Amino acid sequence: MTNNIKDSVRAFIVENFLFGDTSFALEGDASLIENDIIDSTGVLELVAFIEEQFGLTMADADIVPANLDSLDRIAAFVSARVGAEASLSA
Repeated sequence: MTNNIKDSVRAFIVENFLFGDTSFALEGDASLIENDIIDSTGVLELVAFIEEQFGLTMADADIVPANLDSLDRIAAFVSARVGAEASLSA
C-alpha cells in the first residue's frame, strides 16, 4: 500500500509542482521543502490532494514537516491514518 501512496503522491507532485518534468529524480527521502519543490501554498495544495485522494481529514496539527516533507513521510503518515481509520470502523 505504501508504494501505491508514494506513486500517487509522486505523480501529483510531478504534475503540479514540477510541471510534468519527469527528469527530476524525486527520491523517497528527499525533502520537498528544502529542495524548493513545494512552498507554503504548495503544502496546502498537497494537503487538499491527500484529503481528497485518500479520504482523510487532516487537522492543523498534522500539517507539519514530520508528516509532509518527503514521499516517505507522506506515505507513512497516510498509511498510518488509513490503517487507524479502518480499525476504528471495523
